Amino acid sequence: MRTNDILEKLVGFPSVVGTPNGDVIDWISSYLSSFGINAYVFAGPEGDRANLFATIGPADRPGYILSGHMDVVPATETGWSSDPFTLRADGENLYGRGTSDMKGFLAAALAAVPALVAAPFARPIHLAFSYDEEAGCRGVPHLLARLPDLCAPPLGAIIGEPSGMRAILAHKGKAAARVLVKGRSGHSSRPDLGLNAIHAITEVLQAAVTAAAELTNGPFESEFEPPYSSISIGTIHGGQAVNVIPDVCTLDIEARAISSAEPQALLAPVKAAAEALAARGFEVDWQLLSAYPSLLLASTSPLAALLEHLTGIKPLAAVSYGTEAGLYQQAGIDAIICGPGDIARAHRPNEFIQASELAACQAMIEALGLTCRLEPEMGTEQ
Repeated sequence: MRTNDILEKLVGFPSVVGTPNGDVIDWISSYLSSFGINAYVFAGPEGDRANLFATIGPADRPGYILSGHMDVVPATETGWSSDPFTLRADGENLYGRGTSDMKGFLAAALAAVPALVAAPFARPIHLAFSYDEEAGCRGVPHLLARLPDLCAPPLGAIIGEPSGMRAILAHKGKAAARVLVKGRSGHSSRPDLGLNAIHAITEVLQAAVTAAAELTNGPFESEFEPPYSSISIGTIHGGQAVNVIPDVCTLDIEARAISSAEPQALLAPVKAAAEALAARGFEVDWQLLSAYPSLLLASTSPLAALLEHLTGIKPLAAVSYGTEAGLYQQAGIDAIICGPGDIARAHRPNEFIQASELAACQAMIEALGLTCRLEPEMGTEQ
């Protein structure tokens, strides 16, 4: 199948984050089986969605992982010119939810399979497709936990997030949390008889604002934009009516951490402010929604040299958004970002990828396959 045809199939599966993904898993497994490749499918603890792992070549030798996620964000934005789950071609542009983020990479990897299986490999290439990346990389930790049973320790992982086919060496880490404050309701004419959850949560908000301001003073890592860690309040919900004391209020907050900082630690002052409310009679629940570490791959690493060789482009030092790459690195596997498309097109109506970008990605993967057919050279040995 052509890359465009595979992408059309993948986009047609509305594998929205947090929902079952059995249909897309079944199709990918069947496609790989047609080339004699066995796909291992591992259901996550949710029970209705799974990760997929497959190997081309000798699994008992160190090789390379092509990593991507099968889930997409919802397509509820206004402004779509066509059905977001039906691929629409307009010249070079291919429109649909997930085309750039990141079913385009999956399509290129699957389209490369016929070339990859055409000759014996000295080193394997693994396909590692995860679920619920868009919810804070929730699926891939379960896949990583199974890797020792599936293959020899890999030489590296290529995470195919949209990067314009330029390799990226680093990204920030992230932690997101939800704070729930419960007070006591009542009529607003007698505030002395209630516990106003919105009033209380303003102390948590102030702690977040103060901590965010302090982070602008450093430490700094110049490769990031902005060059410091950050804290941001995303949503706040509470109250029923102006004359009712609000008994419940929630807020969602996130921290983005430079490589020298730990994301959850950045939220510690905010968590402390929330927990202090308990002494005044409020119930407080702090829920960690998601967390993943930063990525920092040395520019002198063999994996960076390999990607520069494969793409012909010098790697970019860093980006501020996050990916599963940091989790691979945390698991002891060198990781780098490189994929087709543009992150600026993601999570927007009329998301698209260009056919030439898909072709460039497929060519890169097939070139990686050529290096795996030979004894390692050009800096691919570690």
